[in-house]
Amino acid sequence: MRHPLRYAALALLAWPAIAPAQNFATRTIRIIVPYAPGGSTDVVFRLLSPRLSEDLGQPVVVDNRPGGSSTIGLDLAAKSPPDGHTWGISNITYGANPSLIKKMPFDSEKDLLPVSQVSVVTMVLSLHPSVPARSVKQLIGLAKARPGELNFSSAGNASANHLATAKFMHMSGTNLTHVPYKGGGPAVISLVSGETSMLFATIPSAIQHIQGGRLRGLAVSRAQRNPALPDVPTVAEAGVPGYEAIEWNGVMVPAGTPPAVVRRIHQSLSKVLAAPAMNERIIGVGAEPVGSSPEEFGAFLKSEFTAWARVIKEVGITVE
Repeated sequence: MRHPLRYAALALLAWPAIAPAQNFATRTIRIIVPYAPGGSTDVVFRLLSPRLSEDLGQPVVVDNRPGGSSTIGLDLAAKSPPDGHTWGISNITYGANPSLIKKMPFDSEKDLLPVSQVSVVTMVLSLHPSVPARSVKQLIGLAKARPGELNFSSAGNASANHLATAKFMHMSGTNLTHVPYKGGGPAVISLVSGETSMLFATIPSAIQHIQGGRLRGLAVSRAQRNPALPDVPTVAEAGVPGYEAIEWNGVMVPAGTPPAVVRRIHQSLSKVLAAPAMNERIIGVGAEPVGSSPEEFGAFLKSEFTAWARVIKEVGITVE
C-alpha cells in the first residue's frame, strides 16, 4: 500500500524542478536566428514556428539578428532571462567560433544550454550560369588556371558556407576569393545576381533557384546524394575523394533555465518534428529532421568543438 506521507515528501522534493515549468509559455516565445532571412536555418524555423505555437499555446516568432559570425544573435540569447521564452539557434559556426574568435562575447560551453539538435542540412556547390564549368572537375581546372579570380559568397565569416569552401579549397588545391555577407539569404542573392561566382549553398536556400535554372548545382556536400536533388552527385564522387561538409542547427536556451522548462521545450520540438506532414516538409526543402535529447545534443556539441579546432588548425581557416 502506498504511504501518503512518503509520496507527499517525494512531491515536495520534486517541487523545485516542476514548479518553474508552470510559469513557462505565458507570453510570446522568441526564436533568435543569428542570420539574415532566407538562409536554411531561417527556412527551417519558419516552417516549425506555427506548429510550435499551436503546441505551446503562445505566439512563436522568428527574430533575425545577423552578424559577428552568429555571435551577435547568440550573445543576445545568452543574456536573456532564463525562463524559456527566448531561444537561440546554433549551427556549425557555434562549434567553430571558439577556435576562430579570440574574444568571444559569451562562453559557448557555459552560457547557453543545449535543448535539441533540430535538423541536418546538406549543402550544394552552386555556380552562377555564367561560370564556364559544368562539373566539379571543370571548376577545379578553371580555378587553378585563374587562381584568386573566382570568388565565393558565404553567410559570413566562419559560416557553414565559408568552412565548407575552405575545406574544398584545401582538398582540391584551389584558391578562391571569399566575399562574406550577413546571412545565407543575401549570399544566395549575390550569386543569383552574378555578383559572386559560386557558393556552397544550403539546399533549402538554393533549391528553387537550381530547379528554375537561375543557378547550376554541381554537387552536394554530404557523402550520400540528397533525395531533394537525386541527380546531383556528391563532391566526393565528382572529383574530390573523401570530401564531406554538413550544416546543422539546434535550439539553445540561456544558462540557468530550469530543467523542467528545457524538458518542455524539447518535448514540443520532438512532437512537432515527428509529425509526418512536418517531416515531409522539412525533407522537401533539403533538410533532415533530428530531434535529439538535450544530453545527446550536448555530447554532439562537445564533439564539434574538438573536431573544428583540429580542422581549423590543419586547413588554416581564418576570419577576415
